[in-house]
Amino acid sequence: MPQTGRSGCPINLTLEQFGDRWSLIVIRDVMFGNRRTYGELLAGSEEGIASNILADRLKRLTASGLLTRRPDPEHRQKGIYSLTEASIQLVPLLAQMGAWGCRHTRPSRELSVRAELLEKGGAPLWAAFMDELRHLHLGAPRPARSVFAELQVAYEKERARRTR
Repeated sequence: MPQTGRSGCPINLTLEQFGDRWSLIVIRDVMFGNRRTYGELLAGSEEGIASNILADRLKRLTASGLLTRRPDPEHRQKGIYSLTEASIQLVPLLAQMGAWGCRHTRPSRELSVRAELLEKGGAPLWAAFMDELRHLHLGAPRPARSVFAELQVAYEKERARRTR
């Protein structure tokens, strides 16, 4: 297969696939926040992504096969974004990035609780989460365990504790 990036290094080719940090942030928000529309992604962005950047990244991620877009049945001009198998397989990478960030940066407790749970749960939890994402985004059978709900409960609990 011919080389398509600046080099044949798999790390370089992976980084070129994403383009920049915003692409992984968008995937994170679809994956962990279940934000599926442009409006949800824009309104829920902790980092404050600009609308033009979000629109561009959604187009890039769709073109590269990391997201799919289907029309919203309630509003034909809007789209609903879903993860593909390739982006679902990013769970271990994102879990490792979150764990590294918890150890080597100073994240907020509220936004690091999911990363801590994913690190603690390791590969078995990642696999269960990927199975659930396949259900939510690809129509696979519903797994018995909802890792998404577990992560969301931990996040909401920490958020409520912080606001007291």
